[in-house]
Amino acid sequence: MALFDAYKKKSTLKTAIKQTVKARASEGTKAELLFNSAYQGFADVVKDDLMMGEALYNWGFALLHQGKLKHEEDGVKFYLDAISKFTFCLLVEPNHLGAAIDGGVAYMDLAHILNVDSNDELYDLAAEFFENAERIQRGSAAYNFACIYGLRGQHEACLEALELSKECGSLPVAEDIINDVDLLKVKNTQWFVEFMERLVAAPEPEVDDDNEVTYNAEGDVVNKNKKNTRYENEVDGVIYDAEGNVLNEEEESDQSEKTETVEQVVSPKPSVDTVSEEKSNDELKG
Repeated sequence: MALFDAYKKKSTLKTAIKQTVKARASEGTKAELLFNSAYQGFADVVKDDLMMGEALYNWGFALLHQGKLKHEEDGVKFYLDAISKFTFCLLVEPNHLGAAIDGGVAYMDLAHILNVDSNDELYDLAAEFFENAERIQRGSAAYNFACIYGLRGQHEACLEALELSKECGSLPVAEDIINDVDLLKVKNTQWFVEFMERLVAAPEPEVDDDNEVTYNAEGDVVNKNKKNTRYENEVDGVIYDAEGNVLNEEEESDQSEKTETVEQVVSPKPSVDTVSEEKSNDELKG
């Protein structure tokens, strides 16, 4: 019975997650119905098992994105509900990175909706979630911290956070960074312009040196056949240069020498009769 219940909950969780995805792609009444159905599924999963952190996270994730669809203060309730789910998720699964990041994002969005000052407590609460995310994975919330520092005009801290985000591969694309309203106070500064210039600068193309010889661990040449071995001046297996000189003559000469050597090695020994005849002729000459 326990195995059947576990399977049923897993199936319910998958269905609720799929409904959340569909709800995000929908609008109006259809989106509302899908979100509500997903919430019921998440509730059914955690009803008898509060350790289902994944269900709590996805429940909060759905609430967060439904809140984004609401108009300003209408979304406040959804953001608060999302934050409570993320908080509960981290209680039962302390290393859930998604809950740590999205909990901070929910507080940031809530601060934007309420149009509070950059030093408001909501940003401090967001930072607490981001600090948790950094504990779980270094650099995962570095860009989020850069946004908070940018809002507060903390230029040096903002640049350090951007550099860390770049180093850890969590930096958004350049266009999103430039258009981020949280960075409006710093985007005209020299350091920010220079950072973006370095970010968007195309890397110099690598130029292959055809004359460079590459060896493997055993000392064998590994790029010998790098180029196509079929030359335009190759005729019947013989390769000529632009002046008509044979380029593989040495190779053919070596091959001939090898052939002669082989012939000498495998040539038959003289028979006994032949040796006797040669000996008799020598005696007659003597």
